[in-house]
Amino acid sequence: MRHRPRQRLAAAGAVVAASAMLTLGLQAHATAAGEGPKAPAAKADPGALPVKLSPSQRAELIREADAAEPATAKAIGLGGKEELKVRDVVKNADGSTHTRYERTYDGLPVLGGDLVVHETKSGETTGVTKATKAEISVSSTEASGAHKPAKSKAKGSTAPRKVLWAAEGKPVLAWEKVVGGTQKDGTPNELHVITDAKTGEKLFEYQAVHNGTGNSQYSGQVTLGTAGSGSQYSLTDTARGSHKTYNLNRGTSGTGTLFTDADDVWGDGTPSNTQTAGVDAHYGAALTWDYYKNVHGRSGIRGDGVGAYSRVHYGNNYVNAFWQDSCFCMTYGDGSGNSKPLTSIDVAAHEMTHGVTAATAKLVYSGESGGLNEATSDIFAAAVEFDANNAKDVGDYFVGEKIDINGNGTPLRYMDKPSKDGASKDNWYSGIGGVDVHYSSGVANHFFYLLSEGSGQKVVNGVSYDSPTYDNLPVTGIGRAAAEKIWYKALTERFTSTTNYAAARTGTLQAAADLYGQSSTQYNAVAHAWAAVNVGSRPGGEEPPPGGNENTTDYQIPDPGSVESPVTIDKAGNASATTSVAVDIVHTYRGDLRIDLVAPDGTAYRLKNTSASDSADNVKTTYTVNASSEVAKGTWKLRVTDIYTSDSGYINSWKLTA
Repeated sequence: MRHRPRQRLAAAGAVVAASAMLTLGLQAHATAAGEGPKAPAAKADPGALPVKLSPSQRAELIREADAAEPATAKAIGLGGKEELKVRDVVKNADGSTHTRYERTYDGLPVLGGDLVVHETKSGETTGVTKATKAEISVSSTEASGAHKPAKSKAKGSTAPRKVLWAAEGKPVLAWEKVVGGTQKDGTPNELHVITDAKTGEKLFEYQAVHNGTGNSQYSGQVTLGTAGSGSQYSLTDTARGSHKTYNLNRGTSGTGTLFTDADDVWGDGTPSNTQTAGVDAHYGAALTWDYYKNVHGRSGIRGDGVGAYSRVHYGNNYVNAFWQDSCFCMTYGDGSGNSKPLTSIDVAAHEMTHGVTAATAKLVYSGESGGLNEATSDIFAAAVEFDANNAKDVGDYFVGEKIDINGNGTPLRYMDKPSKDGASKDNWYSGIGGVDVHYSSGVANHFFYLLSEGSGQKVVNGVSYDSPTYDNLPVTGIGRAAAEKIWYKALTERFTSTTNYAAARTGTLQAAADLYGQSSTQYNAVAHAWAAVNVGSRPGGEEPPPGGNENTTDYQIPDPGSVESPVTIDKAGNASATTSVAVDIVHTYRGDLRIDLVAPDGTAYRLKNTSASDSADNVKTTYTVNASSEVAKGTWKLRVTDIYTSDSGYINSWKLTA
């Protein structure tokens, strides 16, 4: 028995555990002959699939999570000045839930402090995925008035608000202001500028108006969701959250006028008829709603069954389209000469997906997270276009192939080889975060294409592609359906506001492991596809891929009790006589802890014993083990056991080099 005075300390952090969820009722997609080999099909773990929540069921889960906020905050080790604000919730078929929160500190919003709490069916908290692992704390929340930024005079600007900026390194007290007005091309401006409250230095800025573009080809004669009867109908889709479509009539502000019609027959297929653009936008919104509901079990952009709205005929000769969280709406220009409205299927899906991203991961629209935000919209734009199976606008891996913005009949963006547009990037490199998000998105677009279809020449749905790889090694696709499931699961469960490409790889690998298993073809295909765009290495390569022999997921250590964190090694032969185990454990009074390395066959190698006299905090060191008698390939585990009560903590990360 240990004899020493003790003071009970809160856990220094929280945990991230393997979780489950994703697509339900996934529809099959037809592919043409000659598209190349695919990985063997596999069924996802049924428990990893989402429950299709009705708006009222979702609202009840949010109410329950909100009521339990104090207990949840304590369970995951937040400080006394921190509070959680529920933003979204996902429930899996196995009864587990994944609740997304924003965080406040002493009443101030914490930008970059968002997190996802994972709970079992019984309500036990098993982990949390955090946008930052930094401790949320500042010496004072009093800000100097001399460094408070002046409110911009531009229309739509807001007064500065005091916040904590936690998206980069140590949290600091800051001011956030939103600059309104318009951008150079006529797009509305909602530029968020973050400045240090003590020095006035600009820390960060990002654009909240999310641009996108697609083809302007009309989809032929389609069925629309409308409301009304007799001689008065409107473009109000009562079956899809009452999504409405409005005519801005060349204006650039306000909602515009709701489209109405006497006979419920809309447009004539030409841009000279003002209803035609409304038809395409309304139809695209319906297809996107149906895709997310039927394929991913999501009822509306926010999952609450509430429709957004669309505005067409924005401005004059405006060659773009955009999403705004502030109005929860999509807006479309009429293109060059006001003759090519940007209202095709993939444009609507692209813009609505910005809304889905805002409701889930909330990827900041700048740097690498901004590229991932933009790529997510391109990825699901392609998914919706394929799912629609419209003969007038066949599914493809191009963006803007019909609008001809460049005037030479070429697509605006290519997912199989992004650099073909002259600006997008095929592969990751250290400066990718400084590239415009529409072009840095090429890395994720390329990854998704390779994961879906594989590398090299092939024909899919009648369209020819030829996708290269960074390392000139081939990639075998697993099919678009599985790739969509993996990306959506990672977006809704693993991505946060600050996710970069390395973290996206980790998140998609975790999603693949949850759905298909860590030794599955799908899991390995994700690793191969990321390596093919220079994010991590091939499975079995010299450098460890995320989820390979390094695990950065937080695992809370029971007080008392044991927890195991796994890694998978893909190496021929036996492990080394100098096997290296790098450990990073956050825990008060580390003498409480016993640490073992567990080989795939169950053999345990003691790394650290308990010690009643070791009162220091944390275990951050590297151990060397002679594991040469063990077969290297397989799942290894770091087992951490807390022998005594009172002090607590978690496994922050560990790395095995066998």
